[in-house]
Amino acid sequence: MTIDMPIQTENGTRKSLSTTAASQLAHTTKSEPQMQGISSRWLTRSLPWVQVKGGVYRVNRRLTHTVGNGEVEFVIDGSKARVIPLELTELPQLHNFDDEEILGAMARRFEQRDLQPGTVIAEFGNPVDQLLLIVHGKIAKIGNGEYGEQTKLGLLAGGDYFGDEMLTDSNAIWPVTIKTVTPTTILVLPRSALSELLDNAPNLRERLDAVAAAPKRPQNKYGEAEIKVASGHSGEPLLDGTFVDYDSSPRQYELSLAQTVLRVHSRVADLFNDPMDQIEQQLRLTIAALYERRENDLVNNPDYGLLHNCDLKQRIYTESGPPTPDDMDELLCMRRSTKLFLAHPKAIAAFGRECTKRGIYPDPVEVDGRRIPSWRGVPIFPCGKLPISENQTTSILAMRTGEKDQGVVGLHQTGIPDEYEPSLNVRFKGIDDQSIISYLVSCYYSAAVLVPDALGVLDNVMVARQSD
Repeated sequence: MTIDMPIQTENGTRKSLSTTAASQLAHTTKSEPQMQGISSRWLTRSLPWVQVKGGVYRVNRRLTHTVGNGEVEFVIDGSKARVIPLELTELPQLHNFDDEEILGAMARRFEQRDLQPGTVIAEFGNPVDQLLLIVHGKIAKIGNGEYGEQTKLGLLAGGDYFGDEMLTDSNAIWPVTIKTVTPTTILVLPRSALSELLDNAPNLRERLDAVAAAPKRPQNKYGEAEIKVASGHSGEPLLDGTFVDYDSSPRQYELSLAQTVLRVHSRVADLFNDPMDQIEQQLRLTIAALYERRENDLVNNPDYGLLHNCDLKQRIYTESGPPTPDDMDELLCMRRSTKLFLAHPKAIAAFGRECTKRGIYPDPVEVDGRRIPSWRGVPIFPCGKLPISENQTTSILAMRTGEKDQGVVGLHQTGIPDEYEPSLNVRFKGIDDQSIISYLVSCYYSAAVLVPDALGVLDNVMVARQSD
C-alpha cells in the first residue's frame, strides 16, 4: 500500500495539491470486465461447422457386420470386482441375448485373479481354456516375428476382454501370448465353469451353437459388408454382381444447446452506461461462458462428446504411463490425414518431457499466427476441458476433420430467429415488476464422427512427474 505523504514547508503548510485529492477530479482509465474462465477453445476453432437444417444430422454409413465391440463394465466393492450381467452382451457371441437369469448365472461363475507385472496369462498356440475380462491394469499381446523374435502387438486394459472364441469354438487356440505389464485384476471364466453352465442352460447352448453355425458374412478389414470387385483377369470371364449395402438404422445427432437467462436492473442500464454499455459487457461475458460450456460438451458430453464416441477399436493405451513418441506414432498411424491432436496442457508438458529424455525436439507449427507444439507436423492443441483423473491420468485425442475427408465435424444452425452470433441468439424476455430486464441467451451445437477411424484416443496418459 502506498501512502500519500504531503509536501511540507518550513511552517508546515502544503504547497501543492495531493495526488489523493487530485484523483477525485481525474477520469479513471479502466479496462473492460475481465474473465479468467475464457480459454483458447482450439477445438471449436478447428472443427469444420456443418449447417444443420431441421436440427437433426443423420450419419449414413455402409452396413457393418461386426457387433458387440463395446466395453465391459464392472461393480467394484472394496478389493472385489464383479461383472454386471447385462454387460456380458457386449461380447459378440452374446449380443442381444436377453435372458438376464442366465447372464446372471454366468456372471457369478467368473473368478477374480490379481496378478503381478510380468505374469504370463496364456501362451500362443495353447487351447483357449478361459474367457478373460480385464478389470484394471494393462496386458500386452505378444507375437512372434519372422525370425522368431518377440514383437508387441498391442495392449489390453480395463473394460477389454479376450478369449471369447471359447464360447463358440471348442478347438480355438490363443492367437498371441498375453502377459501383464502392470499390476492387473482380471475376471476369469474357466472352460469347466462354462461347460457346467451350458449343461444347465439349454437356451444359452442353443444360442452359442447357432452363432457357431451361422455362415461368415463377407466383410472387409473394417467390418463393412464386402463389395465384390474382380481384377487382373483377361478375356471375357463372368463377373460377379455386387451392391453397396447401407446401415438400415443410421445414427442421428440432434442439436444440443446451452442456455441461460441474463438479468440486468433497469437502473444500471439507465444510469451507468457511460463510458461502457453495461448490457453489452454483461452479454459479452455471458456468451463467453456459453462458448466455454459448448467446448466442454463437445469433449465430455456422454451423448455426442468426442471422449465418449470414439470406437473402441480406435482406443489405445500408453505403454509405460507418460505419453511417449512411440505412443503418439501408434495413435497417428491409425488413420489417414490426421489433422490435429487435442491434449490437456499437462499432457503436452508430459510429452515434452518424454521427447527431451530421448533428445527429440519437435518443431512447432504455425496456426493462425501462433506457434503450436506438434508431432510429425500435426499440431497438438491444448484443451483444458479434457479431464484428469484422481490418479493423474488423462487422454489425448487425434482426429481427421471435415465432411469431405469423412472426419469429425461440428454441427450448428445459422439463421435462427434473433441471431446474435452464428447459432446463438439473444431474446428479450421483458421487464418484471422489480425493474429487472431479462434476456434469454441460447447456443445450439453438437458434433458427429462420420466414420469410426476419424477419431482416436490415447488413454491412460500419465501427467504426473515420475520420481527418479
